[in-house]
Amino acid sequence: MKIVLALRHQELPRSLHADEPAENIDWEAGDVRLLAEARPWPVSDRPRRAGVSSFGMSGTNAHVIIEEAALPAENPEPAEPSVVSDGTAWLVSGRTAAALAEQAARLTEFLGADETAKAAGIADIGWSLATTRSVFEHRAVVLGHSREELLSGLTAVATGLPSAAVVTGTVPAGGGGGRVVFVFPGQGSQWAGMGRELAESSPVFAARLAECGQALAPYVDWSLDDVLHGREGAPSLDRVDVVQPALWAVMVSLAAVWQAAGVHPDAVLGHSQGEIAAAYVAGILSLEDAARVVALRSRALTALSGRGGMLSLAESAEAVADRLVSREGRVDIAAVNGPDATVVSGDPDALDELAAECEAAGVRARRLPVDYASHGPQVEELREEILTLLEPITPRAGRIPMASSMTGEILEGIEADAGYWYASLRAPVQFAEAVQVLGDAGYTVFVETSPHPVLTTAVQATLDAPGPDQPAEPQGGRVVTGTLRRDDGGPVRVLAALAEVHAHGVAVDWAKVLPTARRISLPTYAFQHERYWYRPSLPGAVDVSSAGLDPVGHPLLGAAVELADADGLVITGRLSLAEQPWLAEPTAAATVLTELAVVAGYQAGCPWIAELAAAGPLVIEAGAPLQVQVTVGGPDGDGQRTVEIYARRARTDDPWTRYAQGRLDPARDASPSGDYGIWPPAGAIPLLSGDDAADGPLRSAWRDGDDILAEVALPDETSAATFGLHPALPAAILDAVALAGDGWPSAGPDEILLPAGWTEMTLHAAGASTLRARLSRPADARPGDGRVSLVAVDATGAPVVSVTSLRCGRSRPTGCGPAPPVRATPCSAWTGSPCRFRWPPRPAAGPSSATTG
Repeated sequence: MKIVLALRHQELPRSLHADEPAENIDWEAGDVRLLAEARPWPVSDRPRRAGVSSFGMSGTNAHVIIEEAALPAENPEPAEPSVVSDGTAWLVSGRTAAALAEQAARLTEFLGADETAKAAGIADIGWSLATTRSVFEHRAVVLGHSREELLSGLTAVATGLPSAAVVTGTVPAGGGGGRVVFVFPGQGSQWAGMGRELAESSPVFAARLAECGQALAPYVDWSLDDVLHGREGAPSLDRVDVVQPALWAVMVSLAAVWQAAGVHPDAVLGHSQGEIAAAYVAGILSLEDAARVVALRSRALTALSGRGGMLSLAESAEAVADRLVSREGRVDIAAVNGPDATVVSGDPDALDELAAECEAAGVRARRLPVDYASHGPQVEELREEILTLLEPITPRAGRIPMASSMTGEILEGIEADAGYWYASLRAPVQFAEAVQVLGDAGYTVFVETSPHPVLTTAVQATLDAPGPDQPAEPQGGRVVTGTLRRDDGGPVRVLAALAEVHAHGVAVDWAKVLPTARRISLPTYAFQHERYWYRPSLPGAVDVSSAGLDPVGHPLLGAAVELADADGLVITGRLSLAEQPWLAEPTAAATVLTELAVVAGYQAGCPWIAELAAAGPLVIEAGAPLQVQVTVGGPDGDGQRTVEIYARRARTDDPWTRYAQGRLDPARDASPSGDYGIWPPAGAIPLLSGDDAADGPLRSAWRDGDDILAEVALPDETSAATFGLHPALPAAILDAVALAGDGWPSAGPDEILLPAGWTEMTLHAAGASTLRARLSRPADARPGDGRVSLVAVDATGAPVVSVTSLRCGRSRPTGCGPAPPVRATPCSAWTGSPCRFRWPPRPAAGPSSATTG
C-alpha cells in the first residue's frame, strides 16, 4: 500500500526505524541508499518500479515487484469509428440478482452524490462501465439519450420494476453465449425511412450502405440513398424491383453493424430473397454478384405483377395442403415458416376464397402486400430470363455455413449459381426445416438482421416444437431476437438489440460499440455479505433501515416493511391531487389500484395479477390526500399471494377502508402475439380521430372487425418513467370502450365506465408513455357481463400490458361534495356509487363527435 501511495503522490517516504544503518553492509559499493528523508519520485519516460519483501522467522516469505500502470489518455482517439455515435448504454451486472439490484442502487446514489460523477457526461459513465468492469451472470443494460432516462432505468433495476429502457438477462454460471445465426427475411420487414436514422448515427452502417448503393448502381435506374430518404422523384418501396434491393442493402449493412460490435455469425440463414444477403455475409457471393442477383431477379418479377398474390395462414403445412386439394393449380404452398405458419401463393380470386374459408373455420388469414405469386408455377415463365441475367455470377465456397431455405441443407457455396437463384424463387421456402437443422446442430442464438422482426416468432416456435424424443415445451438456453423495429431504427434500438444478446451471454465488444469517452471512477462491486456472528446494536441508535423499512422508489408508494410473524409485506404511500393532478379523473383514480397492486407484487416477488376486484372507486379531494396501505400475504402452495389495498384520509383517525383485494402470481404469462407495426391496420374504421379528440390521453380509436383499437398517450409534461403503467393510460383505454356500442360495456348519459375487476393482468414493460391497445370480447363472454380483454404495446410494437379479462362497472359521478368511501367487500360490478364529482354528462358517441372525459 505504501508503494501504491508513493506512486500516486510521486514521492518516496523516508525509511522508518533506520536511524543507524547496518555496519556490515558496504553502503559505498553500490547505489542503494536508505531514505533518511522523503524525496521526489516524479513520472519519467520509463515506468517506475519498486520491490516489496515480506520477512518472517525463516526469512523472505514473499516478494513482489510493483510497476506503475500506463496512464490512459484523457481523451483517447478511437482507433476506428464506433458502431453508434448517439445514445448510450450503462452496463450493470452481479453474481446474484440481489447483487445486481444493489449494484444499480449503489451506482444511482453515487451518480447523484459524487461531484465528479455529477459533472461527467452520460457517455463517460457508459464508457467507464463498459470498459472497466467485470461482467457477471446477472446482467442489466440501461438505455437512453438523456441522464434522466438512464437514471430512471437504473432505479428500475435497483427496485426490480420492469422498464422499457432496461434489458435484463441471466447467464448460467460458466455458460451463456452459444453459436450465432444471422437470419435474413424476405419481404415484409420494410418500412418508409428504414435505415435513414441509423445511417446518420452509425459510421459502420453508413459506410456499408454506401458500398451497397454503388454495387446496385449498374443494375437500377434509381438511387438507394434517395429511396431510403423518400426524396422527391424516388420510386416507392411498393415496387418489387425497388423494395427487394433496398431491403438487401439494409440487411447487409445491419450485418456489418453486428460484426463491428464483435458479434460474428457462426452460420447464416435467409428466407426467400433474404438468401441473397445470407450468401454475401457467408462469403459465397461477392457484393457485386449479390447486387446483380437481387436487382435483376426482382426486375424480372415485375412481369408477374398484378397476376397473383400471397396469403399467410396460421395453420400447419399439412392442414393447409388438405385445404388446397380442391384448388390444385390455382393455389400452392409457397413457404413453411413454422409449425403453424404457412404461406400460399396463387390466383387472387382463389386466395380470397381460401381466406374466407379459413376465417370461417377460426384460422387467421392475412393477405401479404404483394401482387405476384412467388414460389409457385407462375415463376416458371421467367426461367430462361433469370438464368441468362445471372449467368455471369461466380459463387465460391463459403467462409461460414449457410443453411438453404430451399433444400433445408447446408450449402457448400459453389452450387449457388444462376440455377440456384431461379430454383429458390420457384420452389417453396422450407424455412422451418432449415431452422430445425441449425437448432439440432447446436446453434442457440438466432439474430434476425432486418429493419423489423418478421421471423422471430416462427423461429422460436420451430425451435420449441417437440421432436420425436423431445418434450413439448420451450427449450432453455436459446435466444431469438431482432435488430431494428418499424419506426424505431435509431442507435438506441441497435443498442437494445446488442443488449439483448449480451444479457444472455453473447460476447459484445462494447469498447467498439460506444463512442470513446473519458474514464471516471465508479463504485466498487456490491459484495453480498452474510454475517454468522451476532452483533448487538448500540443502545439508543436510530436507523430507519434497522426498523425494516425499505424504499420503494415509486411516486405513489414510499416504503415497505416485512411482517415479523408471517411471510408478508406492507407498503405505504400517499395519493394527493397536488402531487398527482391526473387522479382527479375518476377512471384514473380507479385504475390506480392495479398500479399499486403490481408494484407491491414486484416487491414481494409475485408481480403478476391473477385477479383483482374493486369495492368502489377512490375518492380523492383537493387538499385532502389519502394514506394508502397495500398488504401482501404469504405464498400459498402455488406461490400465489393475497393482496389488499386500504386507504383513509391523511392525518385523521378515520377508519381504514378496503378498496380492492385479489391474488398475485409469481408466474409470468408469455408475451402476447400480433404485429402492431402497421397502425392502424388496413380497413380499420375510425371511431375517434386525432382532430376530434379532446385534450386528453385518448388520441384515436377505431373498430377493426370485432375488436376496438385505441391509441393513448400522456401529455408531454407528465412523466411515466417511474411508473409500472401510468394509471391515466388504461383509464383512457376505457374511454375507447365507451365509444364502441353494439354489445360492448356501455354507460348511460350521466354515467361513466370504471374498472371493477381484473383477471390475469401481466405488465411486460414499465415506463411506457404511449400505448396502442387492442380490445376484444373474451370467447366465453356473455351479453351484458361487462368483460373485455386487452393487449397494449408501445409505439415500437413491444408488449406493455395484457389482460385476459377486465370487468367494467358503471358509476354516476354527478353532484358535488365529499362523501365517505365505500365500506364494502369487493364485488364484480356496481351500478351506482356514493362518490360525488362535478362531472358533465358524456355526449352521445359518434365517429367524429366523441370526446374524452
